[in-house]
Amino acid sequence: MLTETQNPRRGRRLLTRVLAPLLAALALLVLPGPGPGTAEAASVCQGRPTKTYRFATGELRLYKTRHYACAVTVAKRPGAARPMSVSLQPRGGRPAVKSGRYTRQTGPVTVHALNRCVRASGAVAGRGTSTAWILC
Repeated sequence: MLTETQNPRRGRRLLTRVLAPLLAALALLVLPGPGPGTAEAASVCQGRPTKTYRFATGELRLYKTRHYACAVTVAKRPGAARPMSVSLQPRGGRPAVKSGRYTRQTGPVTVHALNRCVRASGAVAGRGTSTAWILC
């Protein structure tokens, strides 16, 4: 019979139990996160932010990469679930729509927009905005 010092499996389990939380804490300290004082969460869309359209109850945020466009609708005051929607349509294509009852944001919706204009719309609790053909 093997003793505790001779059992390699037990030693690995103990090492994993001790090292995993330590490495996770170290990663949180070393990896960059949002800067101090920033209330903005990490974006759910890929690409660079291109336009933000504000309206009474929230804002419609648009992002663009070389090949794709992405849109998200964000409520001005997160809280109780309320009807929200976001739509993004490439010229000559069908719109990508996401709607329902959400507390903070709806989306993302992404469409292929290489060399194409898009139009977007977003609404929170019945109030919203829409764009003309943009990002051409």
